[in-house]
Amino acid sequence: MEQLEIDEQYMRKALQEAEAACQKGEIPIGAVVVCKGRIISRAHNLTETLHDVTAHAEMQAITAAADLLGGKYLTDCTLYVTVEPCTMCAGAIGWAQVPRIVYGAPDEKRGYRHYAPHAMHPRADIVGGILEDECRELMQKFFRDKR
Repeated sequence: MEQLEIDEQYMRKALQEAEAACQKGEIPIGAVVVCKGRIISRAHNLTETLHDVTAHAEMQAITAAADLLGGKYLTDCTLYVTVEPCTMCAGAIGWAQVPRIVYGAPDEKRGYRHYAPHAMHPRADIVGGILEDECRELMQKFFRDKR
């Protein structure tokens, strides 16, 4: 299987998490952490549910993956997230030393690339635009429905 196909397969899993967030009234962002070809954590935004501004999908997924692996570094993992990480999440991803980050839709207003382009680990491979249209549409629909 080609890398693009693999990335799309895991991004669809992240989109399922984003849908779960949407159903709870959370901003629909989902994330999965994959280690050696296996999903080891799944998460979605829980900021409203937990009353916690740090409860972003990426933060939840990193915490769960680190707990499962028994260490704070995720050096054998890939993080898939439906929207470009914010500065806070990019910092956490960098500290966790995630070597590969794959995201769907860019976040022009809050994305790390604008505010903290060097927050990720310096050797991290970052791929954007995987299932971008689906990821963007889910976000746009959520905010349209809120208005």
